[in-house]
Amino acid sequence: MSTDPVTLMVARRVACGRYRAFSDWLDEGRRLAADFDGFLGSGVLAPPPGDDEYQIIFRFSDESTLVVWEHSASRHAWLARGRGLFEAPHEHRASGLGNWFHDAVGNGPPRWKQATAIWLAFFPVSLMFQWLFGEALETLPLVLRILASTLMLTPLMVFFFIPLITRLLAPWLQGRPPISGGQGRLPHLRRA
Repeated sequence: MSTDPVTLMVARRVACGRYRAFSDWLDEGRRLAADFDGFLGSGVLAPPPGDDEYQIIFRFSDESTLVVWEHSASRHAWLARGRGLFEAPHEHRASGLGNWFHDAVGNGPPRWKQATAIWLAFFPVSLMFQWLFGEALETLPLVLRILASTLMLTPLMVFFFIPLITRLLAPWLQGRPPISGGQGRLPHLRRA
């Protein structure tokens, strides 16, 4: 098993009219996962207007800690409590940053497109960070300034901005025409 951090991305389509119960159920699952060794964080990407498929992200320190959580009694009980709240779940596991851009069969955009997408996410976040905290941190030595910024920005990038940018740029990244009707999805979570 890999010792790199592993991200489990799950797409779940909300059952008709069950948004509030689904949201509460998601929050419960994220709290449960946080109790497990190796848990690094989680996030939820809401669907674009006109869609009802949420992207849920769980990140663990390595494959073995993710497997322990996946096969735990508490997770199975949580999934059982969610029956009727969602339809058609799809899961994708990724380790390493490049896998954010690959589909279920391993196809991905050229590296220059990946680099461009990461830059498009990282530049405005870094700019905002410097604008908000730059003066407060300027008296610190360089190493401590960089440590503080990377500790704050890395989770934001991994759990929110990189998934968001891959979702927004999916047609360009994958070289396919835009999906009409607001049905955009992360490129690596495809309908079976």
